Amino acid sequence: MELTPASPATAAVTAAVAAAVTVTVDDVRLRRLLGAPGLAWLVDRARRRLERGQPLTGPVSLSSPTADQRMATERLLGRAPGGGRSLSVRLDTVDDLLRRSGISPAGLAAAVVALTGPVILLGQARAEEQRAWAQAYAPLDALADEVPALRGWAERLRNDGLVRRLAGTPTAAADLLGRTTTIIRALPVEQPVSLPAFASRLLGSAHALDDGTPLSTLTLSGVRALTGIPDGSGAQGRREAWASVGLLRDELSSTVLALNLRGTPALDWMADAGEPAVLTLRQLTRCPPGPAPPTVRICENPAVLAAAADTYGTRCAPLVCLQGQPSAAALALLSHLHTHGSRFLYHGDFDWGGLRIAAALLRRVPWTPWRYTAADYLAAVHTLPAGPPLTGVRAEAPWDPELPDALQEAGVRVEEEAVLNDLLSDLG
Repeated sequence: MELTPASPATAAVTAAVAAAVTVTVDDVRLRRLLGAPGLAWLVDRARRRLERGQPLTGPVSLSSPTADQRMATERLLGRAPGGGRSLSVRLDTVDDLLRRSGISPAGLAAAVVALTGPVILLGQARAEEQRAWAQAYAPLDALADEVPALRGWAERLRNDGLVRRLAGTPTAAADLLGRTTTIIRALPVEQPVSLPAFASRLLGSAHALDDGTPLSTLTLSGVRALTGIPDGSGAQGRREAWASVGLLRDELSSTVLALNLRGTPALDWMADAGEPAVLTLRQLTRCPPGPAPPTVRICENPAVLAAAADTYGTRCAPLVCLQGQPSAAALALLSHLHTHGSRFLYHGDFDWGGLRIAAALLRRVPWTPWRYTAADYLAAVHTLPAGPPLTGVRAEAPWDPELPDALQEAGVRVEEEAVLNDLLSDLG
């Protein structure tokens, strides 16, 4: 950061203020002469000039002075200051008086420092504060250099004032951003873990990431930038954001739907009945499925899985439903199946939210499109009745870069339920 060079006058005042700290004054006589309550206004005006880097010359005025202020000024100057509505004193006169009397050989500046304490120039203080804030953001800049996907998030935090509001001071901001970047570097976790246990292990406090804390607020914004999960409101939105990086508020609220998976007594019983199973994260971490099917299809909406169970029952191909954003339970199940050899085929809604969900899953486990390409979208648009308009912010599709352009050009949403018959034809 470049600073504007100080003017000669300001430089002279700066030197005078610095020298005043080390100059000896006759403290008893000074307080008797200039320390009276009726002269506090005069000392205050002189100090404010010093803080702004202005010389102690020329007059200072006080409107509607009290009798005590007039009397104190008269004692200081040795004469009546005048009988007008305002009171005026020349600072260079006071400076000369202090020097000639020997009370303050270095003049008024040294006297003000002796009476009120060291003076910090406002321009210098602002420059130092700016340097401190720039240094406070250093951990964030380093993280953005390591993870280019977070550069936009880091820039937003610099510009939107959130860090300043949460921290208040550069020192507190440096600590807050240092802890935030430490957490983000540790995400996503390889195996889902409870949020309090993660916070305790990494930060030494199980409550460090409790709702409403500055650290939780900043970290959640970083998690959303890291995973692409959209902002959600309320406790459910926060729970989904934490779960997207494997951090759990609890083991039972995170679930995933599955049809015709086997490998545990409960799954075998449901598969024998051709009924969907609701699997909690607790079940998946304590007793994951045994054999992994060669191919598992993944859908976004429960209506697809329910229709598949109704249509084919026990004859349906293995199917997993995300129910929206990939939950910690879904990621645990799919990671386990992938590790044991399953290949995934994925389908979701043709809209911006659907593309974000699919991209978030692709960052965690590999999959290939299941009727989920630009060609499939255009075929659906041309054969189906006009669907609802496409809204929201554009998202990308790493599995098919042409898909976002196709959505934007057609401007129509195609939900999974609209192409349900096509999907069912692949599941029998």
